[in-house]
Amino acid sequence: MQPATHSTPSIDSSFPRDWQATPLDGVPLIAPARHFVYPREVEEVERGALQLIVRPQEGGEFLATFALGFTDPSLPTGIWSCPNAKWLCAVAGGYAYLVDTTDPQTWQMVEYRPVLHVIPHLSQQLLLFTGHQSIVAYGPSGRAWETLRLSWEGVQILEVSEDSLTGTGWDLMTDQEYEVRVDLHTGEHVRIT
Repeated sequence: MQPATHSTPSIDSSFPRDWQATPLDGVPLIAPARHFVYPREVEEVERGALQLIVRPQEGGEFLATFALGFTDPSLPTGIWSCPNAKWLCAVAGGYAYLVDTTDPQTWQMVEYRPVLHVIPHLSQQLLLFTGHQSIVAYGPSGRAWETLRLSWEGVQILEVSEDSLTGTGWDLMTDQEYEVRVDLHTGEHVRIT
């Protein structure tokens, strides 16, 4: 099976950022002196990987290679600014990576495999990641909160407001869909239908 070809990833600059990133079609002929691969232990990471030249305001540029999660074109692939201006979020086929551009060896991977949606929320200074069952939020200092299970399979976002998020989930036992509201300050949720 051939990896899916994704169009050039877009850069979402909802939050201010202290870096520039240029997506590449492959490994450059003349690469920067520093090259970081995320995650380090993956074999054949270049197949379908997201390749970026990253230029932070502090420190020199580096090549970043992000392993592709899935080849499904409906899953997100792109670059997002983070609530912390020094951090970059790269998503490749639903695998989401958060990297400190001033110290590229400092990074984390969002635990959802795959991430279904990435939602910047400026007023709460959160970058939200939805998975099949829950939502996790990252703020300026890192992981802020994670909801409990919102759905057995497939969280759908309906509306994001100043302080809350409304979405739908599915209950395995009753085979019914229901609405939930998530408090964006705490990650706590209530069923509303």
